[in-house]
Amino acid sequence: MWGLMPFQVNNFLLIDNDSDFSRRFTEHYFRGSQNSTLVIAGANTRQLVKLMFDQLIKDYCYCDFANEISVSELATYLHEHHEIAGVLFNETDYLLADDKQRFIYNSLHSVRFLVSEGEQGFQFSPVPDEAHNNHLSCQGDIAQTPHDLDALSEKLNS
Repeated sequence: MWGLMPFQVNNFLLIDNDSDFSRRFTEHYFRGSQNSTLVIAGANTRQLVKLMFDQLIKDYCYCDFANEISVSELATYLHEHHEIAGVLFNETDYLLADDKQRFIYNSLHSVRFLVSEGEQGFQFSPVPDEAHNNHLSCQGDIAQTPHDLDALSEKLNS
């Protein structure tokens, strides 16, 4: 099981649906560190700014995960500014999500982990659902931004 071995959360995106969980998670991995590599996305901007101010995250992005346009904008931002290695979900939030919400979550990246918190600390398990590669994906080889399309057009026209 993934939870028993050290897990590197470097360059991952954490989905913030539970501010208390996100605070505990970021403090566990990055308290006292001057170079957090974790990016976080969610709708509670006030909480996200606090995490950034406390240097527990590298960057944050507002995202309304119920709104596909907001998620698409998140994917574009991440593609242009970060090299996300995968996505982390609070296991409880992921399991409580409806089918539409899970489709959006499973579209963010092909590497996805559920994070649970127990007596042993934080444990990770791969998301069992299939990943979807589409306009909501933040992976570099999937997401296409206007800059990418311009470069592709120039390449094709030369």
